[in-house]
Amino acid sequence: MWYGPLFGKAWMAASGMTEEKIKSGNMALIFGLSFVFGFFLAFSMWAQVLIGGGGGEIHGQDPYLTFKHGAFHGVLMGLFVILPVLGTIALYERKSIKYVLIAVGYWTVTLAVMGGIINAWT
Repeated sequence: MWYGPLFGKAWMAASGMTEEKIKSGNMALIFGLSFVFGFFLAFSMWAQVLIGGGGGEIHGQDPYLTFKHGAFHGVLMGLFVILPVLGTIALYERKSIKYVLIAVGYWTVTLAVMGGIINAWT
């Protein structure tokens, strides 16, 4: 949805992606590695929402086991991990702010949902 009807055309323009490039990719490899990388992110998110905490507050128990709390950690991860990484890469690749906002927005929403599900499911 994000890179399709919502922001697909804007992302293609901002990233320099063409229909030809999209069709020439090895989709099995792309989706396979995306699945593996998603698992890495989920494991990292699990550590954030269940093990993290400060000031004597241990996560992974009530009152922290809510979708809202996990989503909060996902948003924090998007802003304080994904934004600096993708922002720095975009600076060196001379990508536009639109490209950064689309990519970081996608990952922030994804991590918020991922964190919410992981936290509420536990």
